[in-house]
Amino acid sequence: MRLIPGFLAPARADETLARLLVELPWARRTSKMYGKDAPVPRMEVWIADHPYTYSGRTYQATSWTQTLLRVKVEVEAAAGSTFNSVLANRYENERDSVGWHADNEPEMSNEYPIASLSLGAKRNFQLRRGSGPVQTIELGHGSLLVMGAGMQKEWKHQVPKSKSPCGLRVNLTFRWMIFSTAAPTLSRG
Repeated sequence: MRLIPGFLAPARADETLARLLVELPWARRTSKMYGKDAPVPRMEVWIADHPYTYSGRTYQATSWTQTLLRVKVEVEAAAGSTFNSVLANRYENERDSVGWHADNEPEMSNEYPIASLSLGAKRNFQLRRGSGPVQTIELGHGSLLVMGAGMQKEWKHQVPKSKSPCGLRVNLTFRWMIFSTAAPTLSRG
């Protein structure tokens, strides 16, 4: 795992954040919790060429914007990898969060790292191996966190609710997905 504070300079991070807030179709989805629909505690957008189903929710694919494509090239260079998708999460304030989870769905390749770019308010990012001790990393505006290939098999992470007031934060998690692209076979007569 590698943290690059100030990966994007402050002015560039400000500009990127402002553009993404306008360019992306942010949505707060619902999820089943104890048999009832509950709002997910953050807004999300899935950017890829194919939809993705996770935790009972299907994310329709949103097209790459020029802003995202430009950032993607820079993130790929820093991570030493290519990515074919990004999950954008928008945390409005200290009450928005994501609980403990591992990005270990079958569609996610373990052969590639995951690169996470933070924009906006500082938030704590926590991770732990199995049920081991919790490590906390503060992710600031413009920082890039690269989690090595295969790390998701044994590590879980979260962005907990904050006890201190904080402002808006957007996180871009770049990944390599294994999409089923099988097309129906046409018979020739």
